[in-house]
Amino acid sequence: MSRAETQGRIQWVTLVAVSLPGLAALGALLFTWMQVGQASKELRISEHGQITSRFNAAVGNLGSQSLDIRLGGIYALQRIMQDSARDHPTVVSVLAAFAQQHAESSTKSLKEPIGGTYDHAPKPDVRAAIATLARRDPHRDAGAVIDLSDTDLRGLRFPGKASIALPGVSLYQADLRWAFLDGADLQKADLHSANLDAAYLEGANLMGARLAGASLSATTLKRANLRGADVTCGGVAVDPETGEVFERLDCVNLEHASLDGADLRGAKMSDTNLSNATLKGADLRGADLARSNLTNADFRGAKLAGVKLEDAKRTGALGLPQ
Repeated sequence: MSRAETQGRIQWVTLVAVSLPGLAALGALLFTWMQVGQASKELRISEHGQITSRFNAAVGNLGSQSLDIRLGGIYALQRIMQDSARDHPTVVSVLAAFAQQHAESSTKSLKEPIGGTYDHAPKPDVRAAIATLARRDPHRDAGAVIDLSDTDLRGLRFPGKASIALPGVSLYQADLRWAFLDGADLQKADLHSANLDAAYLEGANLMGARLAGASLSATTLKRANLRGADVTCGGVAVDPETGEVFERLDCVNLEHASLDGADLRGAKMSDTNLSNATLKGADLRGADLARSNLTNADFRGAKLAGVKLEDAKRTGALGLPQ
């Protein structure tokens, strides 16, 4: 063997000897990483199992005869909703179903006379469930729908000053008389045929909300955002008993409503009853008020560029163009 070959072998052996500790360290690092990954996986499985157990226990508590236990179940679900993005949509669906099932039916309440409803309020557990839904992060809903249609929610109010986030909620035919919903996010909510007489919706966001057939007599809507809200009537419906097809005339009643400073740009409000309503300083640019009853309504200071007033009743109305 030549001297050059000998030196080459020596260098190779030296390189291997020097590399062995590094290779050993790399192997140890890979082994540690695999162990950590396995431990993390086992931890996630354990956490999911714990959340499932908590969820089952909380749902079980909702069926208790005890109000305190039901409330405990609601608050346990609230904590799960905060802790687990994966379970958030399921909790939303469960709480919405609970609230709708345990609230009184609006079918009965809407037939009751207006007098005497000021002191009415939903049951404590129903209020707690809706309050939990109203304070969730709606961006985590993943398509979950809050259906509170046909419910008696007269006098509903939320404790404290926390935000009320119920975008897209279905309140079809709900009884919301004297409800306190100031500042509520009700974007694209379905309020079709709901009764909101004397409710408080100051500063509420009702962009794109469906309000056809809703009653908002004496409702406070100061500085509310109703941009693009749909309050049109018309179309056809079918009588469920006779099967007869008839023209719908379920237009919105905003008689005596307070809409000062409200954003009503582009709102579809044809055939609406706005008699004696106040809309001082409201933004009605591009709104459709054709055939509406504007008797004694106050539009002073309102922005009316492009507003449609064809065949509207204007007797005694203030601030409208001649």
